[in-house]
Amino acid sequence: MKCCETNADVSDCMTKAKSVQDNPVDEVLPLNKLIIYGVQHVCTFYAAAVIVPIILANALNLSRSDLLHLINADLFTCGIASLIQSVGIGKIGVRLPLLQGVTFTAMVPMVTIGVAAGGGIEGLREIYGAILIAGLFAFIAGKYFSKIVRFFPPVVMGSTILIVGLALLPIAANDIVGGQSPSIMQSSVNIRNIYYALGTFFLIVILQRVLRGFFSTIAVLLGLLLCSGIAMMLGDMKVHDYNALPWVAYTQPFYFGLPVFHIAPILSMTVVMIIAMIETSAGVYAIGSIVKRDIHADDIASAIQADGLATVLGSILNSFPYTCYAENVGLVRMTGVRSRWVIVSASVIMIILSSFPVAAALVASIPAPVLGGAALAMFATVAMIGVQILSQVDFDDHSNIIIAGASVALSMLVTAQPHITDSFPSWVRIVFGSGITVGALTAIFLSLLFNHVLPPSKSDKNLASN
Repeated sequence: MKCCETNADVSDCMTKAKSVQDNPVDEVLPLNKLIIYGVQHVCTFYAAAVIVPIILANALNLSRSDLLHLINADLFTCGIASLIQSVGIGKIGVRLPLLQGVTFTAMVPMVTIGVAAGGGIEGLREIYGAILIAGLFAFIAGKYFSKIVRFFPPVVMGSTILIVGLALLPIAANDIVGGQSPSIMQSSVNIRNIYYALGTFFLIVILQRVLRGFFSTIAVLLGLLLCSGIAMMLGDMKVHDYNALPWVAYTQPFYFGLPVFHIAPILSMTVVMIIAMIETSAGVYAIGSIVKRDIHADDIASAIQADGLATVLGSILNSFPYTCYAENVGLVRMTGVRSRWVIVSASVIMIILSSFPVAAALVASIPAPVLGGAALAMFATVAMIGVQILSQVDFDDHSNIIIAGASVALSMLVTAQPHITDSFPSWVRIVFGSGITVGALTAIFLSLLFNHVLPPSKSDKNLASN
């Protein structure tokens, strides 16, 4: 650290030191709290983290051992990606409490690429080739993408964050009803699943309201543990066969062989990464509003480059494309714990879980309806962050009403009817097959159209003000 040579330097150094100390994002909590808060983040995140490798393995007809390796590799790389984002490497990483996970936008394109390549290991190798190039693209493009963020006013970011929260609710609902996929309507639902989900949901809400201090901040973890304990006593918690699992495992680079490169899959995954950039930008703005930090173009660039680097590592370590996870943004808002070192703790825990399959299986034993009830609360919280940002928007300007209304409407159309794009070409399904993507692109397009291509005239502004 450079020494302060004058009184002015001393004063400046003391001011900087005080600002760092007073910043809750950089606060290093006691070890016991870091561990507990980290476990809470991992439990919240775990179900969403493993669903992508499970769906992909089933679609490509992979063996159980291959599936276990994919799950371990996913957890390991999630830990590394979250460390890059929260701690940072040079200018890479936004250094905010953001936990990284596999973007759901990549799921359908990866299945499409793998099946087209014949499934199995060959399908995986082609997927990893596309992921590698797409990750490099995101890393390079992140700096340039951040320069156009100034064209995304609060009505765009608020609408996008609201859409993220609303569009993810079907994932929580799918866990609650024990469904196979958010796109498949469950015809009959076990009533006990509803009891577990609603019990978890209301228990978390009540605990947050009733408890004080430290215990209020771990309401989600307490809700998960208490409801899982009830499920175990009633015989509804599936206990894995731990004897069949290895005690120690590690992630081997290029475990499935060297990646294969073809143009069409690369273009598909590049589109996925462009969408992930929008998701990450929304996540960074959301967490910025929570921790009371102004977000600038450099922050967006750092976050996106971290995504790109993590995605490149994902292709090498047999994992997938990465973005900021909305449920963990919601958890930061619900608990009020804003230290990025909690995410570091969660990252280390994920890396440990990936090395000890028995420990990972224990976390995986939490019943899906219990996780769904917790996710329901957190996705709703993400949506409310979007509402909070939209409250700053001038809705006397009719253009803003159109931007927000149209983006939410089209997003909910695709979310409510996920097969609506099935008859369109594959590239259309990749770009417009996600409610989040449709809503975000609609908000961006209409904002550019109304504010830059066809800006309102002075007479329109005067009419609106009157």
